[in-house]
Amino acid sequence: MTSRPLPIGSPSEHWRLPRHPRSVGRARQRLRQELTARRISTDMLATAELLLSELVTNAVQHAHVLPGREIEVSYELSNSHLRVEVADASDEQPEQRAVDNNDERGRGLLLVDALATKWGVSPQSIIGKFVWFELPLPMD
Repeated sequence: MTSRPLPIGSPSEHWRLPRHPRSVGRARQRLRQELTARRISTDMLATAELLLSELVTNAVQHAHVLPGREIEVSYELSNSHLRVEVADASDEQPEQRAVDNNDERGRGLLLVDALATKWGVSPQSIIGKFVWFELPLPMD
């Protein structure tokens, strides 16, 4: 994965959450607070929250790691985009899958693929991976 450098002083944050279903709502709430304080548009905020929910849900449900391991969420704002990352200690890669109309699960990465400008999966330096997405910031 290549990442563009952020301008000096670009807002960024990261926080850790337990690998627990309640962490999905906590991650959304924290991102909403952070981005609202930075005056991100309501539409972009809603999209970012939805996609973050999908990535944290995947980490909670599918990252087969030891109990007590945490999920790390981070975001960065540049002049052109918002980038959100969700890291976990599992090396297992997420997969997009075909779903039927009647399926109740399995659409998370399809949503990420449809709504994000870019997204991907990258290994962490020691163990695990992070899944990320980018959304464009509106031009003034």
